[in-house]
Amino acid sequence: MASAEPLVRLQGLRKTYNEGLPNAEEVLHGIDLTINAGEFTALIGPSGSGKSTLLNMLGLLERSSGGSYRLGGRDVTAFDDEERTHARHQMLGFIFQFHHLLPAFTALENLMLPALMGVGRSSHDGRTSGDMRARAIELLDAVGLKDEYHKKPQELSGGMQQRVAIARALVLAPQLVLADEPTGNLDTHTSDGIFDMLRRFNRERGTALLIVTHDPRLAARCDRIVELVDGRIASDRANTVERA
Repeated sequence: MASAEPLVRLQGLRKTYNEGLPNAEEVLHGIDLTINAGEFTALIGPSGSGKSTLLNMLGLLERSSGGSYRLGGRDVTAFDDEERTHARHQMLGFIFQFHHLLPAFTALENLMLPALMGVGRSSHDGRTSGDMRARAIELLDAVGLKDEYHKKPQELSGGMQQRVAIARALVLAPQLVLADEPTGNLDTHTSDGIFDMLRRFNRERGTALLIVTHDPRLAARCDRIVELVDGRIASDRANTVERA
């Protein structure tokens, strides 16, 4: 019996900026990578190694210059902008180091916005706006913000804002969450709490996560560590150390 196709399969993925110009620079040099459903992976490497560029490629935020990308069994390499947007809403969630919460909206409203944008609404189990509100409240409860629904970002601590961002990334039940330094601007105690929360969602909901981190302590608690150096994968190893 054939094994299931990976959630993500990159083959020979390349990215060149200023392509065709004298100052063209290739920053990803033929990346081969697979990510399976439910995997919890750290992406590490020095600054300038191409980690954020690779995350943007995976998130369908930038187009590749060569190679192929299959997401959920579909070749998304040549998707047009509308198809890419639809696939992004269907499959992916994003968490960034800086939370990108909209200051004019409450925590609950920030969670509701992805569901109310129109794109993909009919494809998420036929949920109504009322259903999505209930899901948003459930997620805010799950990240420990039961009593903070109606506060705006400026009324929340940095750690609380990041918890809202995590809940927002999960509100459309993505199969893969891409996290770019999600604990980079937080203190150690808060970082550990955020990481524990991501780990819990991974284990309880089967959500795959790819986390860019410079923190070796957090990378060591992931199931797999992929190291990127100078736009190439230098190592890709399972983490055999017992993890909390």
